[in-house]
Amino acid sequence: MQIWVDADACPKVIKEILFRAAKRARVALILVANRPLRTPSSPFIKAVQVASGFDGADHEIVQHVQLGDLVITADIPLAAAVIERGGNALDPRGEFYTKDNIRERLAVRNLFQELRSGGVEVGGPAALTQSERHAFANQLDRFLTKCGSA
Repeated sequence: MQIWVDADACPKVIKEILFRAAKRARVALILVANRPLRTPSSPFIKAVQVASGFDGADHEIVQHVQLGDLVITADIPLAAAVIERGGNALDPRGEFYTKDNIRERLAVRNLFQELRSGGVEVGGPAALTQSERHAFANQLDRFLTKCGSA
């Protein structure tokens, strides 16, 4: 089992939680981005830089994710592709995407995208709260424990 991170938009505080968890659980953590990333020195943590361009990191993750892997992303189409391949997807706010909720998330995302393209200002996501950080850390710990990696 590996943890993949869609690192271009992943909040720094979430990356810090993941760095600590990877070291503690001795699980591979791969951060994928289209720019250079700073990561702590650890045999468990690796950064992969992909060519810049539309969804480069997403394509890299989908190409390599395997059954049972965990992907950290707020990108709903990426989460849907990961679930389709038998992986697990966790939002940085601490909510797992599932086969049961991903269709609804895609529909809402598509609606907002359509509204934006029509000139309607819908705003972006709210700032990450302390309770969301805790929810993420708790979900990550539960997942690692369930997988026998914690």
